[in-house]
Amino acid sequence: MSRVALILRKDLRILFRSPLLLGVLIAYPLLVAGLVGLVAGYGSSKPRVALVDEDHLPQVVSVGGHSFRIQDAIDEVGKNVHLVRMQPGEARRALSTGRIVATLTIPPGFLADLRSGLHAPSILYQTTRGGISSRVTQQVQALVYGLNRQLQSAYVKTDLHYVQLIVNGGKAVFLGRTYDVLGLERMQKLLAELPPGPQRTRIAEFARIAGIALTQTGNLLSATANPIGLERAREHSRSSLLSAQVQSYALALTITFLALLLAAGAIASERDENAIGRLRRGLVSMGELVTAKVALAAVVALALGLAIALVFGLIVEAGGVAGGEPWQRLPLLAVGLLLAGGALGALGTLLGALARETRTASLVAVLVVMPIVFLGLVPSEIVPVAGWISDALPFAHAVRYFSASLYDASPWATVGRELAWLVGLGLVFGLLARAATRRLLA
Repeated sequence: MSRVALILRKDLRILFRSPLLLGVLIAYPLLVAGLVGLVAGYGSSKPRVALVDEDHLPQVVSVGGHSFRIQDAIDEVGKNVHLVRMQPGEARRALSTGRIVATLTIPPGFLADLRSGLHAPSILYQTTRGGISSRVTQQVQALVYGLNRQLQSAYVKTDLHYVQLIVNGGKAVFLGRTYDVLGLERMQKLLAELPPGPQRTRIAEFARIAGIALTQTGNLLSATANPIGLERAREHSRSSLLSAQVQSYALALTITFLALLLAAGAIASERDENAIGRLRRGLVSMGELVTAKVALAAVVALALGLAIALVFGLIVEAGGVAGGEPWQRLPLLAVGLLLAGGALGALGTLLGALARETRTASLVAVLVVMPIVFLGLVPSEIVPVAGWISDALPFAHAVRYFSASLYDASPWATVGRELAWLVGLGLVFGLLARAATRRLLA
């Protein structure tokens, strides 16, 4: 092992002799992680949706004697999508050409049906296939929910007015016609003027019970219109930029890039410097040489990974948010950083041995990093094949390990499983790298 330590020391000294290279190696993966975050943020940006108002809705709508601004409810959906007013033909063309992702149409007669209360009017929408269509559908559903919330109070008030007419009697106007409603109270007075008898008694008892039941109609209608309330509790939590998932991806992406590039370049440089032959003639074995390059990747991954975790923890600590500090979990994180760096270093050593030359090895490592990372980002539920491939590479297992070790309440099952994966992958890639280093002697 002393010979492995000597080679590791030599590689670290070479690395620190070029501070510019070291700075680029550290800054580049962090930059890529930031760009991935920006792309993810762009994926959640506002999609363009066409609003086609064929009923020419006014600014203020009166329903059941209650006035409200229906346009405000429609504009409310603009908080999550970008509404663009268009004519029907223009909207169809924009949807077919992909300039918009959906159309939202208010058909003719919408307001008349709304005011009558006899028919439930509908808002028509059409979306493109796939992509963010499900997200747009959710926003449209939220719009309809907001409209229904505003309308239900007007409808409940109107229904209660009719109930009061049934109880007390009076004049009622419905669909432009006026009716004289007798009412239960007036009916009881008329019943009192009739001769006593069992029929009159039954009718009077029914009127009394109906009156008692109808007096509770207001509470029943309110509960039916809004059976479950939703109240958002204010809490001081972390932003999405400091979430456990973002931190896990940042750690995994950074050490993946560094470990692959360093290990691939370091093993290939032994051939470029004509040192591989001398080392092979009695100084170190191929297994020890591979172990040294794996150790180089693991040490750098440990140092940089802990630094990133500390920076995230300090930011969360400065924000006064509980639950984001990694202090107690640092030893567990360190174990994962070492094993993930070693597994990725073994893969990088294999790539460097196959590439043989340093420049080729560095280029291959850079080209391989992005597919490995993005395969790990694709949910296996969406593309199962991508999940199977990512399981054969260390990146996805490193992400799961980091997330569990930092923030899961009970991380041991996930940590144990992912550690086994990382150790197994490291051994497989290490054995393949040991066999491939023989190409460097040729």
